[in-house]
Amino acid sequence: MNLYNLIIQDKEQINLNDVFLNETNKGLLIQLIKENTYVKELQEYGLPVNNKILLQGSSGCGKTMTAKAIAHALGKNIIILNLSNIVSSRIGETSQNIKMIFDKAARERSVLFLDELDQIGKARGSDDKDVGEMRRLVNTLIQLIDYYPENALLLCATNHPEIIDTAILRRFQLKINYEMPSAEFLDTFYDQLLASFPEDLNHIERKYGISFAEAKDHALTAVKSALIKKLEAKETLQS
Repeated sequence: MNLYNLIIQDKEQINLNDVFLNETNKGLLIQLIKENTYVKELQEYGLPVNNKILLQGSSGCGKTMTAKAIAHALGKNIIILNLSNIVSSRIGETSQNIKMIFDKAARERSVLFLDELDQIGKARGSDDKDVGEMRRLVNTLIQLIDYYPENALLLCATNHPEIIDTAILRRFQLKINYEMPSAEFLDTFYDQLLASFPEDLNHIERKYGISFAEAKDHALTAVKSALIKKLEAKETLQS
């Protein structure tokens, strides 16, 4: 399997202010960005730099956008690896692929973002004949995390931290929780998202109890529907 078929080198530029975060998470991420900006100065005082971070919690609540925003704030490229795409039937090949990607990110001092980290944990619970091989894969991942250099940044994301091997979880210096947004938080998100559209298009029925990603899809679909109706009515008047 070609290494470059496994990874995404995303060029989308996202600012941290574009990610809807509660005050606690925003504070943690600002501190993280500052630490990784002043790595050399902190090391001169013997201070460790948090560079192995786990983003955990609900899907569609901003984990991937957070990773992109951090990379943008640090002026670094981001390498995105979805672990659900890399787990091969040949486990030894999977370990080698992961090692090559870690080496590439460390060499280039990129931000490495591993999405769906729980795929490793899920795999450990598969058929009995694979358990030994999967343990070796987990051990490979633990070693790569342990020796990942301080001047590079590793971000991992999972919707299911409870099924990840505890030995992997212990390697992360910082764990940031993402929860489903409250109705008030979603209203702020809707207000900002709809502000760029004319007033006659932004009065939509708002849904709650959903993620930011779901809210965005819902809102934009409603706006498109309203616009199409407006255009169809205009065409009817002209005909």
